[in-house]
Amino acid sequence: MDSKNLSVGPEIYGEILQGCVYERDLFTGQQIHAQVLKHGAFFARNEYIETKLVIFYAKCGAFDVANNLFSRLRVKNVFSWAAIIGVKCRIGLNEEALMGFSEMQENGFLPDNFVVPNALKACGALLWLGYGKGVHGHVVKVGFDGCVFVASSLIDMYGKCGALEDARKVFDAMIERNVIAWNSMIVGYMQNGMNEQAIGVFHEMRMEGVEPSQVSVSSFLSASANLGAIGEGKQGHAIAVLHGFELDSILGSSVLNFYSKVGLIDDADLVFDKMLEKDVVTWNLIISSYLQSGLIDEALDMCHLMRSENLRFDCVTLSSVLTAAANSSNIKLGKEGHCYCIRNSLQSDVVVASSIVDMYAKCGRIDYAGHVFSSTTTKDIILWNTLLAAYANVGHSGEALKLFYQMQLESVPPNVASWNSVILGFIRNSQLNEAKEFFSQMQLLGVHPNLITWTTLITGLSHNGFHDEALQVFQEMQESGIKPNTVSISSALSACTNVTSLQHGRAIHGYAIRHDLGSQISVSTALVDMYAKCGCLSRAKRVFDHISSNELPVYNAMISAYALHGQAGEALAVYKNLKEAGIEPDGITFTSVLSACSHTGLVNEGLEIFIEMASKHHLSPSMEHYGCVVSLLSRSGRLDEAFRLILTMPYEPDAHIIGQLIAKCREHNEIELVEHLSKYLLELEPDNSGNYVAISNAYATAGRWDDVSEIRDLMKEKGLKKSPGCSWIQIGEKLHSFIAGDGSHPNTEDIQATLALLGIDMKSSA
Repeated sequence: MDSKNLSVGPEIYGEILQGCVYERDLFTGQQIHAQVLKHGAFFARNEYIETKLVIFYAKCGAFDVANNLFSRLRVKNVFSWAAIIGVKCRIGLNEEALMGFSEMQENGFLPDNFVVPNALKACGALLWLGYGKGVHGHVVKVGFDGCVFVASSLIDMYGKCGALEDARKVFDAMIERNVIAWNSMIVGYMQNGMNEQAIGVFHEMRMEGVEPSQVSVSSFLSASANLGAIGEGKQGHAIAVLHGFELDSILGSSVLNFYSKVGLIDDADLVFDKMLEKDVVTWNLIISSYLQSGLIDEALDMCHLMRSENLRFDCVTLSSVLTAAANSSNIKLGKEGHCYCIRNSLQSDVVVASSIVDMYAKCGRIDYAGHVFSSTTTKDIILWNTLLAAYANVGHSGEALKLFYQMQLESVPPNVASWNSVILGFIRNSQLNEAKEFFSQMQLLGVHPNLITWTTLITGLSHNGFHDEALQVFQEMQESGIKPNTVSISSALSACTNVTSLQHGRAIHGYAIRHDLGSQISVSTALVDMYAKCGCLSRAKRVFDHISSNELPVYNAMISAYALHGQAGEALAVYKNLKEAGIEPDGITFTSVLSACSHTGLVNEGLEIFIEMASKHHLSPSMEHYGCVVSLLSRSGRLDEAFRLILTMPYEPDAHIIGQLIAKCREHNEIELVEHLSKYLLELEPDNSGNYVAISNAYATAGRWDDVSEIRDLMKEKGLKKSPGCSWIQIGEKLHSFIAGDGSHPNTEDIQATLALLGIDMKSSA
């Protein structure tokens, strides 16, 4: 047209600029802009062309130019406002976009169904629910609620703001729903943790005959991954294949994430290999998948492959590498990761810094962890808590407490995780009173203990012998509205076991059943152990029999239960079942089996299993295993063999092994061996009164009273006294304790009379 001297009016330039918008052709559009300016003010100051230029630059991402042109517009209209509000939303200037939305109306322009979705998008990004509801009011007022694009934007805004009931009301009121509306509802549910509802909406969409998009399938896969729903996730993958969706970086990452989260690492590997586009996010996902499955070497191989593809590690990749180093205690690898961070100026990132601190702490270099922490200029709550947890895990309660107060001095208020770490530090350092005091202080200051707080305290009290208090705290936790998890239940059951409180144990068992926790391996193991040690072997067996997939810890607990009750045959039968099930026994298994053989005199069977331990299962016997075999031989009178085993075993014998051999020497009147062993025993534990009593009893059995007197005199010189025996029984809510030689119990006379009658009955029936 130019070459033929044909007149080119503003409309033609406007259409050409619109074509550039469709093609996102910035260069050609700039040439057209130059032509407009060349033709003078008549064209350059034309409202239509001015508006088209604003729209063109806004759509092509040239925000500064678009904003400059918009500010110089003599006449602003709905289209120019829509363009500038839209570009501000796209580049994240959401507050400015909403200011423009308000200013537009103040200037007398009503936002149309192109402007409203952008305003709603900005509200969702800012989580401004109130403003979003105001926009919703405008939508209803002007009658845009029937527009599918506006309604979809409302659903998206309400979903991002967590108002799912409002989102659902808008969705249900829609007469016509396109795939974008369905996607908005699915994504809203999924992002707010309502994964079952997200899956339900996806199925509704398919029943309505609406074809899913890649976004639909990606969200469905994410919801399935969050629920661990393998069947649904595989169905989502199949739908993607049937619809011919390419495994690009978005959909491929969703499929990969699903298989990773449900533990199907081989399938994740296959998906990764078939993906057409692999960005840093994709590589991070597969590396993280290997780490979650404990495949550290494979994860590191993937890191090397990623580098060979000329992709740079980002903060997430480095966090994964540092996690691998921490989990494998590979400080060399951790240092290499740290050096990479320094070379690429990533060490100032708080996520990376937290990973470095955690890595050094888990590799046993808490001093390096402290140095990295101190050299990090910007510290967030996560970094503070990482070092707090590091100090707590190694029992450095003083350092943890000091750091706890330091963070407050630096205006970082501690959260519940910070308090939890200090409590754990006290417990690891056996400072139970300080832990309880800190727990009380936490509540007084209005910080509500969470599940981890309660579980840490219960476990700490139980492991340190405060069993009654552990059970009391367990009850307080439930009264506070916190539901116990498997760890807290297992610790409470352990406390029941140690005080032989069958009543509490049965109550906790009932709670576990009612809350579908009874089949968890840790809980089942604790239940078997509790019932066995409280004398209810039949109940222990019932728990064991009702577990659908028995694992090694439960087998070990059941073997130990039979061993405790002297039923070696049953213990050996469970051991046989364990091997037939293809489960590899561990050191605990052999301790329990050997103990069962020892208690019932199954010498040949025990020796055969002891040999099998190393020859078939390639396990090196520990001191405890040798102790079981020494007990096995000495109980059957084979004292010389037991003594030879002590001399040839690869460990220096401890006092426990020597003591049990002395006890059996007494029974078989092997006084010469007692004399030899007693010197060694008293060197090992010179202040243990029980050892002196055992040696004295052996001499007394042999009638060597002078030696008995000598041992007694030696005890007096050292100021040692025999610790009296103690036993207890729970009847109803009351625990009755009995100490040898103590007649202070209010029912002593009745007890003694009953014992006398039982003695008479036993003699008469003998």
